[in-house]
Amino acid sequence: MSTTTSVLSEKTKIGWVGTGVMGRWMCQHVMDLGYQMTVYNRTKAKADPLVDDGATWADSPQAVAKNSDVIFTIVGFPADVREVYFGGNGILAGAKAGSIVVDMTTTEPSLALEIYQKGQVQDTSSIDAPVSGGDVGAREAKLAIMIGGDEQAVKTIQPLFDAMGQNIVYQGGAGAGQHTKMCNQITIAGTMVGVCEALVYGAKAGLDLEVMLSTISKGAAKCWSLDNLAPRVLKRDFDPGFFVEHFIKDMGIALAEAKQMNLSLPGLALVHQLYLAVQAQGHGRLGTQALMLALEQMSGRSQ
Repeated sequence: MSTTTSVLSEKTKIGWVGTGVMGRWMCQHVMDLGYQMTVYNRTKAKADPLVDDGATWADSPQAVAKNSDVIFTIVGFPADVREVYFGGNGILAGAKAGSIVVDMTTTEPSLALEIYQKGQVQDTSSIDAPVSGGDVGAREAKLAIMIGGDEQAVKTIQPLFDAMGQNIVYQGGAGAGQHTKMCNQITIAGTMVGVCEALVYGAKAGLDLEVMLSTISKGAAKCWSLDNLAPRVLKRDFDPGFFVEHFIKDMGIALAEAKQMNLSLPGLALVHQLYLAVQAQGHGRLGTQALMLALEQMSGRSQ
């Protein structure tokens, strides 16, 4: 196990790579604790609100790591994670001995293990900590955080996780956080298709959809997607709290892991195909509630 600072102090320097829909708010909550923050994002403009609030801009992930004791990342795809950590200007090229790296991207469990193993070589502790809760959870600091990796490092930076979420659970060794996130995404896949099909059915049946939702959300059908995304669909608000293309990526990871385990997940495979249809319609950068658009088209009810 790598050696890490036993406790955080006011002198602890934090780095953040990835300030998109969720990362921007997560970073802000950590900044609000008073720590010195260095940030990098591929599109600099998305980091400007944080810089305006006192964060220091860095020109690369490597530069972030050189100036930080704890480095958080939340980017888009596994290829982005690889570049951010292992590239010539990546985090591991700049990380100091004794530092802690925390990848909060949803990515492959095997990649989390690879980051952990390469970090060990240079005395850098690694944590995989994917999250669930979307843009609302990130903004309101109500994320669920699923953690794997170096347990002592997790204990060291617990106050930083506490600033971002409410349900923060250590799952086990390197990759365990990512495996837990796969379970989360498998569950969400089922609930999303259920929510959207209920809306299509309710509309065809002539129901008042707001009244219908207010009723079924109080019973056994209650779930996060019903409470948070169904109202957006009624408003025809398909802006992303979580991108369709990222959800497709997550389901693809889960299906690949399931294949390696010799598991059959037919429900997930079906929802994956439905979301590929959403993407094929040009909606990959919309939120996951845009599944409604594909189902409406299939039912001849597009609006």
